[in-house]
Amino acid sequence: MNNNKKFIDLSVAVDHNFWEPEPVKREVLNHQDGADRLGQSYLYFKTLNPWKRLWIKLFKPPQYHIDHKDFPDEMGLSLMSYTLTTHTGTHIDAPYHYGWRKGGEARQKTVTDIPLEWCYGRGVLLDFSDDADPINAERVQQKLADAGHTIEPGDIVLINTGAFRQLGKREYFTTYRAIDKSALAWLTERGVRVIGTDAFSFDRPFCDMIDDYKKSGNNDVLWPAHFFGRDHEYIQIERLGNLDALPAATGFQVCCFPIKLENADAAWSRVVAIVDEEAVPAGVQ
Repeated sequence: MNNNKKFIDLSVAVDHNFWEPEPVKREVLNHQDGADRLGQSYLYFKTLNPWKRLWIKLFKPPQYHIDHKDFPDEMGLSLMSYTLTTHTGTHIDAPYHYGWRKGGEARQKTVTDIPLEWCYGRGVLLDFSDDADPINAERVQQKLADAGHTIEPGDIVLINTGAFRQLGKREYFTTYRAIDKSALAWLTERGVRVIGTDAFSFDRPFCDMIDDYKKSGNNDVLWPAHFFGRDHEYIQIERLGNLDALPAATGFQVCCFPIKLENADAAWSRVVAIVDEEAVPAGVQ
């Protein structure tokens, strides 16, 4: 292990105590019940005959029966079940999530179609957490100029909007800053495939978008950042955390491999920054 490398967790926890539009459900099987479940599994794999299983359950012959009393400390193995969406917690949106043009023949990439090399690369942090200006192409270029960085194909760009500070609250989903489509266009034109945000979404809160659509009748105001992906293939990382812990705008790698959910529209990811401390500019803490 290179002692000059530092690992920073940029993911948020999937917490069933957090407020979510689609609540997270967690069921816990404790160690005693887990031992009994293991005994049931033993029976299941031992015989496929349903009548024999019933006979074993009723009469509990020692050669087939095992429960928590047989285990060391009367404890087996715990088991937890979570019910959540593919967009809960820190996750990667595959292009399939954005949809495609009407009449289009080519289906967009799902999670299992994403090239793994897209999910590891040089990280670039754009910090907008201390201002209220629009996050557009002009501001992105200003931030890059301030950092002295030139975007290259394969860079993974992370945008800190300050939304992480509301994590766990209802406001996290209703009050945050969107990323303007012009910023996405400017970045993807330069070969950026993966862009992340600490906010719930790249687009404005959905009630605001729908209200605007109802007033204007212009459906271009609906999820413009997502639908930009119908014509320009890129991946979104949503609901990042801890971006404030990055010591500089550059000088780190990002690892954001998605969980392998076959043909899924999105998948959870433990996003990590690997900081080369030698590359951090002098004076930066």
